[in-house]
Amino acid sequence: MNDFVVFILSHGRAKNVYTEKTLRKHGYTGKIVVVIDNEDQTADDYIENFEHVEIFDKKAIAATFDEADNFEDRRAIVYARNACFDIAEKLGYKYFIQMDDDYTYFEYRVYTNQRQVPVEVRNLDSVLLLLLDFYKKTPFATISMAQGGDFIGGKNNRMAKRPTIFRKCMNSFICSTDRRFQFIGRINEDVNTYVKQQSIGLLMGTIPFVALGQKTTQKNKGGMTDLYLDSGTYVKSFYTVMFSPSSCTIKPMGDKHKRLHHSIKWDYAVPKIINEKFKK
Repeated sequence: MNDFVVFILSHGRAKNVYTEKTLRKHGYTGKIVVVIDNEDQTADDYIENFEHVEIFDKKAIAATFDEADNFEDRRAIVYARNACFDIAEKLGYKYFIQMDDDYTYFEYRVYTNQRQVPVEVRNLDSVLLLLLDFYKKTPFATISMAQGGDFIGGKNNRMAKRPTIFRKCMNSFICSTDRRFQFIGRINEDVNTYVKQQSIGLLMGTIPFVALGQKTTQKNKGGMTDLYLDSGTYVKSFYTVMFSPSSCTIKPMGDKHKRLHHSIKWDYAVPKIINEKFKK
């Protein structure tokens, strides 16, 4: 994988970049670059702790895309996501995957008799090669691994009933320098992006056969935790409504302890192929 690199996007967690150890534990042997911004007060710690650290100009990147607000609060990952394309090109890599810094496991999701059986990944090199091969052979702008929460519900979960690529695309992103797109919105950037960009014809999707797990967002200090604690999911979810008001609504989510969350109506969100029988 000489043309491929893993970017771990981090801020303020120089001593808690769980993803690096998790990658090695699960069998990844390739190149890892930690990406931080020039507003990180712990930059020296990153440089001391990691072999390769890339630092980008956060304010300069902010001027290149729609943040969807005028708050001047840059405690968000969207800036690093957009910076990665230029960093990859500078380093000579055509393909890369963006990962958060708090991953704790990678696992296969095996489907049998409408059950999901998690199996630990021990050959992550091979998994990433297969994902990259799929990406190269298709017109997707980006693809993601599934997340643990995608499988809640057991045998009644949609992935247990019919495992297939789905339009949600979050957290880990396989990208290419020649398939550039912009992440948008200061908060909820992944949802903003996969809804808005797919509404204009780009393809994005999650591969449901391999999943990652991570620390609980609002319990893991640093990164975007402070931002989420300040605004919660209420403000977060409304960013996507601003970008896609025709297809995104807000509704309560959860069982006993409900919280407001975005809900996407895909019939209203993306272009459709119309049967030729309707041609006039």
